[in-house]
Amino acid sequence: MTTVQGSVAPGDDPAKGARGRGAGDWAEEFAERGFLVLRGLFDRAETDALCAEFAAVREGGPVPGHFEPKPQRPGEPFDPLRAYPRVMHPHRFNALARSVLLDDRLRTVLERLLGEEALAAQSMFYFKPPGARGQALHQDNFYLRVEPGTCVAAWIACEPIDRENGGLEVVPGTHRMDVFCPEEADPGLSFAREYVPPPPGLEPVPVDMGPGDVLFFNGSLVHGSGPNRSPDRFRRSYICHYAGVSADRIGTYYRTLAMSGARVELAESTGAGPCGTEFDAPAPH
Repeated sequence: MTTVQGSVAPGDDPAKGARGRGAGDWAEEFAERGFLVLRGLFDRAETDALCAEFAAVREGGPVPGHFEPKPQRPGEPFDPLRAYPRVMHPHRFNALARSVLLDDRLRTVLERLLGEEALAAQSMFYFKPPGARGQALHQDNFYLRVEPGTCVAAWIACEPIDRENGGLEVVPGTHRMDVFCPEEADPGLSFAREYVPPPPGLEPVPVDMGPGDVLFFNGSLVHGSGPNRSPDRFRRSYICHYAGVSADRIGTYYRTLAMSGARVELAESTGAGPCGTEFDAPAPH
C-alpha cells in the first residue's frame, strides 16, 4: 500500500506559496484527489503549545458539553477513550483553539481550495492514546450537512503520525461521490458507529504526517483511522471544519464564524449531528 507524500516539504512557506506561485497547482491537486497535504504549515513550537494547552484542559477536569471523561466500566477491559475522550468545539471556550481555527495560514489555503471565503464551523482535539480505538471510514459531510456544496477539513498533526499510532487513511476519488448511507462499524476497532466501505475499485491510502503538517480534504472524501497500536505513543491532532461562504445551510450543532471571528448565521439543514456518533451515545434514529 502506497503512503501519500506531501505537496510541500518541511521548511517551505505554504501560506506564502498559496498566495502566489504553486497555489493553482494545489487547488488542482485538491480538485483531482479530494485532499492535499501541506508539510510544515505550523512549526513544532505551535504544535507543542497545542498539546500543552489540551493537557491542561484535561488536567483541569470536565468542561460540560465539550470534554467529559467517563469512569471505566467495572469488569470490562480498560478503555483509553473513556479517560481521554476527544474535545469537541474547544474554540468556544479556549483562546488558543479559537486562534488556530481562524489562523490566517489556514484561511489563505482554504480560500484557494474553496474558490471563495471560508466559514469556520467546528474544531476538535483528539488525544488518541496508546490502545485507543480509531474511527471507521466515514464522510464528514454526513454529519455537518453543508448545503449547497460540502465542508472542508483541516487536519493538523501535533506529533509524528503513522500506521502504528493510528494515522489517517483516505480513499481517493470518493470526493466526487454523494454522501453514502453508512453501515455499522466494528465497536472493537472504532469508537464511532458509522462505517462506509470503500466503493468497488477504490482503496484506502495511508497518510503519514509530521508535527505541523496539515491534511486538507473534501467533506465527501471517505477517510478514517485504525486503532493506536503503539505501546507508548499518543496520536494528538487538532481538526477544524469549514464551509464556503456560499453555503446556505448547516446542522444546528455547528455555529459558523467568518474567519474574522464574527458570527455568521446559516439556516438549519436536516440529518446533521456531531462528527462521529459514539457507541456510548444513543443510536441515531
